[in-house]
Formats: sequence, C-alpha cells, structure tokens
Amino acid sequence: MKMAYSAEKAAAFAYQGHAGSVKDKEAKIRIKQIEDDEWEHRREVLEMMKQYNVPVSRWYEFRFYIVGKMISMGCYVIGWFMPYYFAGRLESGNVCEYFRMKQFFNSLGIHEHDQLLYNMGIKEKEHEVYFLEQIKSKKLLPFFEKLFNWGNKHSFNNIDLDKKYPVEESDIYCKTDIKK
Repeated sequence: MKMAYSAEKAAAFAYQGHAGSVKDKEAKIRIKQIEDDEWEHRREVLEMMKQYNVPVSRWYEFRFYIVGKMISMGCYVIGWFMPYYFAGRLESGNVCEYFRMKQFFNSLGIHEHDQLLYNMGIKEKEHEVYFLEQIKSKKLLPFFEKLFNWGNKHSFNNIDLDKKYPVEESDIYCKTDIKK
C-alpha cells in the first residue's frame, strides 16, 4: 500500500507533463481526467492505510516525487509517441496491483475493500485502453511492443472491458502470474 500510494503521485505528476505536452484539446482533457483519477486512487489508498495504521513512507514519497517530476518534464522532449506508449504499459501493470491488493486483503479475511479495489483496477484498465487506442496504428508500436512486451498483442493482464462484469476472481490473471 505504501508504494501504491506514492506511485500514484508519480503517475499524476507524469500526466501533468503529458497533458501539457500534447496539442490536441480533447487529449489534454482526457489525460487531465486520468491525472484526476490517479489523485483519487491516492486518496483512497491513504484512507485504507489510515484504517490499518500503515504509515506513509517518506522514502517512497521522495523517490516517486522525483520520478514523477522527471517523467513530467521528459514528456516535453521525448516526442508524442513515447508518453502514450509508456503510460499505457504502466497502466497495464497497475491493473494487477489493485487486484493483487484485493487478493491480499481477502487472504486475511478482509472483504470490505473488494468493490473499491475492483473499481480501481478496472479504472486502470480503462486508462490502458485509452493510451493504446491513441497509438495502436503507429509505425513505432511493433518495435516497442517487441522490445517492451506491451501493445496490440501483449498486455500485463487479461481484463476485457467488453465482457460483462463483475468477472470471477479466478478469471483474472496478471502476466507475472502466468506459469510457463
């Protein structure tokens, strides 16, 4: 929870730079909404941390502040494609983080956060889908997908937003869960 809390700040800062670096007004609005979602996730994780007396990590706060600000500034210099690509790739993994958190709580017999964590995971999937939609036909995508294992043919989760929800817990997998 400590890392998730601080990493949400890094993501929000990164989206500030991403929104600022794009020219399209609708894209700015959508990326700003994603930033707002990240701030909301941070607030929700903090509430859970308070409930269980989990302190905020000063180290993570410092580390992710620096990471988020550096990514934010980088969005102005690395071009259009990479901020979309890496945002989508990051969000793909974040889907799993909230489902893993839900599974952890469930293993302790705690179910009161199930709907919140499920909704947060689905929101991250919506973010992933948005970013992929923006780059799915770009010439660089096959190269990046091969190099970084995320794109049109690869995801770090198997959530399909077109399927009826809620999905069964046993139907959800994350790339790190797959046995070869």
